[in-house]
Amino acid sequence: MVFHENEPNHSYLFLRLINVSTTDMSQKLICSATATLIGFVLWKIGKHVVHQLTSPLRNINGPKSTSWLFGNVRDVFKSEEMVLLEEWAQEYGQTLKYYGPLNEFSLFTMDLRALNHILTHSMDYQKPKPIRYFLAEIIGNKGVVCVEGPQHRQQRRIMNPAFGPGQMRDLTEIILTKSIKLRDILMLESKDEERNPKRTDILGWMTRVSLDVIGLAGFNYEFNSLDTSVKKNEINEAIGMIVSAGIAGDVLSMLQLWLPPLRAIPTDLGRKITVAQQAMERIGRELLRDAKAAVMASQRDEKKGIVEKRSVQGRDLLSLLVRANMATDIPDNQKLSDEEVLAQVPTFLVTGHETTSAAMTWALFALTQHPEVQAKLRQELITVESETPSMDELLALPYLDGVVREALRVHPPVPCTIRVAMKDDILPLDTPITDNNGKVLTEIKVRKGDYIAVPILAINRSEAIWGPDAKEFKPERWESPPENASNIPGVWGHLLTFIGGPRACVAYRFALIEMKALLFTLVRNFEFELAVPAGDIVMRAEMVQHPFLRSEPGGNSQMPLFIKPYHRA
Repeated sequence: MVFHENEPNHSYLFLRLINVSTTDMSQKLICSATATLIGFVLWKIGKHVVHQLTSPLRNINGPKSTSWLFGNVRDVFKSEEMVLLEEWAQEYGQTLKYYGPLNEFSLFTMDLRALNHILTHSMDYQKPKPIRYFLAEIIGNKGVVCVEGPQHRQQRRIMNPAFGPGQMRDLTEIILTKSIKLRDILMLESKDEERNPKRTDILGWMTRVSLDVIGLAGFNYEFNSLDTSVKKNEINEAIGMIVSAGIAGDVLSMLQLWLPPLRAIPTDLGRKITVAQQAMERIGRELLRDAKAAVMASQRDEKKGIVEKRSVQGRDLLSLLVRANMATDIPDNQKLSDEEVLAQVPTFLVTGHETTSAAMTWALFALTQHPEVQAKLRQELITVESETPSMDELLALPYLDGVVREALRVHPPVPCTIRVAMKDDILPLDTPITDNNGKVLTEIKVRKGDYIAVPILAINRSEAIWGPDAKEFKPERWESPPENASNIPGVWGHLLTFIGGPRACVAYRFALIEMKALLFTLVRNFEFELAVPAGDIVMRAEMVQHPFLRSEPGGNSQMPLFIKPYHRA
């Protein structure tokens, strides 16, 4: 538009008017938002004060708060392997009070009867909203890990067949194929350097192979993460971005978990996660589209043009869910929406491969610290003639089973989880406690909104259960496990690693077979030695417990090993 000097600039005046109006409106919006935030904070403070003054937990013994803002939470996450929880139990007993964010009273218990009550009553004890928000930011809010109540029950019921023993038997071949490919890569890298083996980050390889495995087993998709000729892998980068977010330790990120109005403030971390989520969603939609096309191509009845319930079979999770959704003779209440099916893609891509890669990394670390165990395991594995044993053959190896159990006991990928009481309730106790007033309690009253820590690692390494050598890596203990271990409310192996109850890990069988197949292939063919002093390895909580080096405080997570080919006599 051209303005003439001798004409009044009406457009200019109009724009000035809009600008003034917009500025005024912006100021009002800022004032309104500030007032809303202040009101919300005051409401939270008032609610918090009333809750603290009337809380049944207030007289229970426990550590003092170290921060008015974070309570004891940051101390727990800063401690290696969350050992602070074990130290609390030694000092204050199996059931104690600690301080959550904003110094809110929270409960920590290693009492097995109380934990069994919590885990079996999953409708009454759910994931807290801040944790669900964090998980939703990472993997979306509609996957089986995030949803609660009837929605979770429905998703589990539909997904359970995909992780049954029969399905795992079919998937063993996929896992072994990828294990052998990794073996060949490592063999090629190490064959010319046997005298002076090079330092290898085994965590990186475990991350690659587990991604390839979950890609095929979960979605019938080849990510080719093990293909070293492919320099960049979009899905791997997206997952790496999400996982590296971990549990952010800065003040703003922590406050955003507990104060929803602050979530409107953009952060660099939030922008990175958004980019990663967009990549994950796009890839997920492509996988869902391809799965639907494959089902229709293979299962369509030419005369009727329908998919029937009897055809609901498949080797991968996504195909099974798609077939179930497309079957015309399955009731709608037994199906998932496309969005719910799509939500399982990032859920299993992130959680499915991160937990297994971490578990495998710590298992190999344990074997480097106990060369006699590594040698004994190898001798058992080489008695199997085939390099591709069946699932039943893998399950028939007792020492391999003991090594996997012990690795998951001493080094669970997730050391602790949190639940929140959805209603007022009473927790029964096996071991009575004495409160600060000298009163003996055989049960604990909890109020709606109370947080309760479920200490996976502390239970797995409890001396009261496992004996004085509880923290030692001893696979032989599984030849005759202690009687007390049978009371642990876990879904598998007298361990809390996969927790228990209705929210127990749906894919625990898959994780176990994957670990056994990988260990079978790798330990048969290689000798593993830690490439740094053991004291240089430190655990740090991200999505899972990852290894870092003390000598590289700003470095990425890693587990440096020397890998040498094993030559049979």
